This record gives sequence, C-alpha cells and structure tokens, in this order.
Amino acid sequence: MTAGPPWPTHDQQVVTRIAIFSAVVCLWSVVSLAQELSPRAYWPAPTGTRVAIFGYSYSTGDVLMDPSLPIYGVDSKINTGVLGYLQTFSLWGRTTNIVFELPYSWGTTTGLLSDDEARRDYSGFNDFAITLAVNLLGAPAMDVSGFQALRSNPHPILGVSLKVQAPTGHYNPNRLINTGANRWSVKAEMGTVIPLNSKWLLELEAGVWFFGDDPEYIQGRREQEGIIAAEIHLVRRFKPGFWASLEANYYTGGRQTIAGDKLVDLQRNSRFGGTVVVPFKGRHAVKFGYSAGVTTDFGTDFDQFLASYQVLF
Repeated sequence: MTAGPPWPTHDQQVVTRIAIFSAVVCLWSVVSLAQELSPRAYWPAPTGTRVAIFGYSYSTGDVLMDPSLPIYGVDSKINTGVLGYLQTFSLWGRTTNIVFELPYSWGTTTGLLSDDEARRDYSGFNDFAITLAVNLLGAPAMDVSGFQALRSNPHPILGVSLKVQAPTGHYNPNRLINTGANRWSVKAEMGTVIPLNSKWLLELEAGVWFFGDDPEYIQGRREQEGIIAAEIHLVRRFKPGFWASLEANYYTGGRQTIAGDKLVDLQRNSRFGGTVVVPFKGRHAVKFGYSAGVTTDFGTDFDQFLASYQVLF
C-alpha cells in the first residue's frame, strides 16, 4: 500500500491559516466609490474561507460633499465604522468571493453657505454593498493544498467583479448632507495579479461606476454620468499573511445634471496610499491604511486613516 501524504502539523496549520489572510484581509476598501484603493482584491483563497471584519476610518478635509452643493470652504471630520463578511466558494469551478459591507458614519461638516457660516452634525448608516468577484484565469476553485501551491509558486491571475450599492442608508431629502445616497450604484471591474518574483506582486484594476438617479435631491432631480476608475498596487510579501502595499488610482467622469442643468464638474482626480497587514494567533489580523488626494479637479479631497480587525472562522 502506498502511504498517503502526512497530516499537517499544528504549526503547518497555523501557517496556512495566516497565509489565507493574505488573500482576504482586503475586505474593506480604503475609500468608497471611484476613490477606493483596495489591494489584493483578486488574490484567491481556499473554497470555504469565511472572514468577519470590524473596521474604522477617520477622514478629514473636503469629504462627503459634491460640487453641486452651494457650499465652499468645506472642512469635514468623518468617522466610519463597518461590519463586513466574506465567503469563498466555487462557481463553475472558479474561485469566487462574495463580500457584504454595512458602514455607519458620524461626523461634522463646516463651510460657507451663501457667505454665511454653516455647520452640520450627522450620523447614520451608509448604503449597504455586495461585491461578487470571480477569478477567470489562474485561480480555479482550490482546497488548502492547492492554495499553498499557488502561494509558493504564484502565477498570473485574471478576475472580474461586480459591486452593487443599494439605497439603504439614512437619507433626508431636506438636508444637503446625508450618509446615504438615495440611489443605486453599480461597479463592473476587471483586475489582474502579475507576480514579479516570489515576494513582489503587481496588481492592476480597471472598472466603471454606473449611477441611478436621485429624484428627491434637495436641489432637484440628480443624475450622474459614469466614472471610469483605474488602480495600481505594488505588493510586498514578507511572510505568510504579513504584507504591505503602495497604491494609486485615477478616475474620470461623473459629470452631474441637477434639475435639468448640466454642471461643469467633470472629475479627473487621483489618490495615493499605503496599506500594511499584520496577522497574529493564526486566525486574526489587523490592517492599517492611509490615503491622500494627489490631484483633484472636482469632487472630494481629503486624508483618510483606516484600521480594521479581521477574524477567520
């Protein structure tokens, strides 16, 4: 009788669990919509992987505003907490992730409204989001041993995703500033992972946001053209589950029409940021991130700090 492979030792199991974190700790993007910076979005994980996330971010500057609002000199301080869940499964034999995100924000925005000082304190749930990501090439559905083999000998990966944000957040049509958008938003994206060597990965992503209308917008019906967004990430892997990345993005489009009037607010903006992830005790990891605006023609320009705790179960 031929002997089968030995069962993994406890230490090997711990290393494997930590390595899985390198695939799934990107649950929460650094920012929302076109401005998001999300490294490792298409790096696969073994089928059956489940991760819960508890995150927090602090944003300061010209944030949660849009150029259609008659407010200038904006200064916001926004706190956001998020609950998230990821599940990995097989779809037509390919590695597939589904991610659920429920954010809650509270903060203060000050500015000038018709030359008068204005201040708004607010809190409430943001829009609920679901993301489905499927790896088309380079990452078939795999068990733990298959994941270990891919991690030891990475090869190019190609994936696609669809993110949907539902109008579930808090929205008051009599307020200029709300935590919910009162419209559907959908992002279709394609991404690739290109191994440069055993330690360095290059990740490229490109997608398009599509927006529904907000018929209750305080200044009249709000329509918005799509936004084209692209991201680049340079990832350095140090040991199982411990990695860091530098990232940048560029997005353009998003011109708005308010009450039939087309605004001159075409966005051509970019951001730069960094992320580091540190695992501990096998099933746990913490993530820290920072991003800042590089160029901003229209839209938000702010600094953001992020921290999250994630647990594999």
